[in-house]
Amino acid sequence: MSCKRSSFAPGLIALALAPLTSQAAGLIEDSHARLEMRNIYFNQDNRSGSANPSKQEEWGQGFLFDFTSGYTEGAVGVGVDALGMLGIRLDSGKGTHYNPQSTNRGGLVFPTDSDGRAVDEFSTVGVTGKLRVAKTEARLGTLRPKMPVLTLNDGRLLPETFEGLQITSRDLDNFTFTGGQIQRVKSRNSSNNEGMAIAGAGGPFGKRSNAFNFFGVDYAVSRDLTLQYYYGELEDFYRQHFVGLVHQLALPVGSLKTDLRYFDSGPSGRNGSVAGRAEGYRSAGFGNNGKVDNQAFAGLFTYSLGGHGFSLGYQQLEGDSDFPFVNQGDGSATYLITDRQTGARFQKAGERTWVAQHTYNFAAVGIPGLTTLLAYQRGDNIKSAQGDQHEWERDFWVTYAVQGEMFKGLSFSWRNASLRSTYANQRDLDENRLYITYSLPLF
Repeated sequence: MSCKRSSFAPGLIALALAPLTSQAAGLIEDSHARLEMRNIYFNQDNRSGSANPSKQEEWGQGFLFDFTSGYTEGAVGVGVDALGMLGIRLDSGKGTHYNPQSTNRGGLVFPTDSDGRAVDEFSTVGVTGKLRVAKTEARLGTLRPKMPVLTLNDGRLLPETFEGLQITSRDLDNFTFTGGQIQRVKSRNSSNNEGMAIAGAGGPFGKRSNAFNFFGVDYAVSRDLTLQYYYGELEDFYRQHFVGLVHQLALPVGSLKTDLRYFDSGPSGRNGSVAGRAEGYRSAGFGNNGKVDNQAFAGLFTYSLGGHGFSLGYQQLEGDSDFPFVNQGDGSATYLITDRQTGARFQKAGERTWVAQHTYNFAAVGIPGLTTLLAYQRGDNIKSAQGDQHEWERDFWVTYAVQGEMFKGLSFSWRNASLRSTYANQRDLDENRLYITYSLPLF
């Protein structure tokens, strides 16, 4: 598949190169680049239902070249970043890629060709022009946002990226302001930028929006307390307000972290009218006729002692729609405490979920680099035509980051998960992933 470049690129290049004369010293001296290599094996065994596929299995090698420039000297600094990505198929048969009619854009890891098979390779290039004045930075082009109202998915061979404008300011002490607009998205298993949607809008070939507007502020009240407010709107689909609190409390023995999150989501544009929803600007849910109506509250509390981390959380969704987020049907992420390995997310209308998790860092017993995670969550009260439904997920991860200078940046990870659900649209599954990653600084 060919790379589809951002429409911002020509203007970005002109913006970045214009001042590269006597002011270019900082631009070059402060530049750095790294090469990240990812080898991923992915196996998903569907344990319920008779429909194909009964299993999906893919293996690939990814390469990410990440270049970050410095800034030109002067009151207004200008720079340019670049991101090049290549994914190579090592193994994926037509039966295990499973997209025989090419009805989706891709499988678990790779895009799909016209014959319903995984492509041999896929690649893309992203360019970001940037401008800095004091402690305010504007970035135009390829973005990798990590905000409560929009966060990239980086769980496969190549990360999801977005195209747009983002401005971040830290000029006011203890405050970080963020705002901008996203216009396109490139999914984790695609080379092409496309419009954005939500679940319920027709999947990979449904209705789209070309504008996600956002604004947010993080206020560091103290070293241990941060307050957050964010607003996001995917035009013609939904508006969303987020309020968050993160607090770290030192105890006589160990420490306690409190993480509170609240989302309030409603319709935007065409989703707010019967006619617009009839066109396809719809949300998944029950009894909502496709209209966005969701409130989500979550609290996660983590007690840390030595190498141990013990977490207990609860999440409750109100309203008749599922939790809305940018989702084209080919892999996305949310800022919910229940968004874990399988992608079930536990964000269905009415769902209430308890979460328990234990992590351990073996550095506490003399084995630095080795960490484990064991998590379990159970959701119930899911609204459906068959009555209230329930589901559970169990995740177990083992990760080892190689120590020593010679292999610094090399890590191995095994991630295992099981999901069981009575919800009609969710299949039971068992999943295994193997990751070998190596991050190599180039300069």
